[in-house]
Amino acid sequence: MLLRDGDARNVVDAYRYWTREAIIADIDTRRHPLHVAIENFGHDANIGSVVRTANAFAVHTVHIVGRRRWNRRGAMVTDRYQRLCHHDSTTGLLEFAAGAGLTVVAVDNVPGAARLEQTALPRECLLLFGQEGPGITDDARAGAAVTVSIAQFGSTRSINAGVAAGIAMHAWIRQHADLGRAW
Repeated sequence: MLLRDGDARNVVDAYRYWTREAIIADIDTRRHPLHVAIENFGHDANIGSVVRTANAFAVHTVHIVGRRRWNRRGAMVTDRYQRLCHHDSTTGLLEFAAGAGLTVVAVDNVPGAARLEQTALPRECLLLFGQEGPGITDDARAGAAVTVSIAQFGSTRSINAGVAAGIAMHAWIRQHADLGRAW
């Protein structure tokens, strides 16, 4: 069907006409040891954007904490190629991270947070984001090795959670990725 009708999927040219399984297998050889988690105790429309950005950076796994349902529209079908994992609670996520040897780095603009721009991120880490509005939970803050914030200079109290996730993932990429392997 792809050959007959053309491949209109949202994939880089190198993956045109590949099967989904072949694309996933190839990405698995390129994935970074970075994990990303977002708390979803309300209904956060940013999760799709986080998944799409995580896919672009070949993040190992996106962890969704809380509600299983989320709006996939923002993912632009990239959730088909991205490893996803669900945790019922933040405690469950933190237990996973400890067992996997991942340092938890919370991202939230709270007093006392270190500047993301001045922080050396661990190579094997889990970037943890809260919901739009309330930010990270108390459990997340308590379980994180460090909380970082993104420098802002305008009048708004915060930036969109999906955008914040992209900025933090890119900070990790700048510190740890082999840019010679980028598309």
